[in-house]
Amino acid sequence: MPKMKTKSSVKKRFSLTASGKVRATQSGKQHGMIKRTNKQIRNQRGTTILNDADARIVKQFMPNG
Repeated sequence: MPKMKTKSSVKKRFSLTASGKVRATQSGKQHGMIKRTNKQIRNQRGTTILNDADARIVKQFMPNG
């Protein structure tokens, strides 16, 4: 039986919560902060929970969690 492959990039960018939801960092905050409003910068701190459609795709790439 061949080994199950996982995507290394997904392991680095996403993590699972205890209830099985996918946690990710907020997008759109790497560069170009002058264009963003202060409210947008403030709301993009920390992490967020992906919606179900996106979480399903991410979970395919990390079958072992």
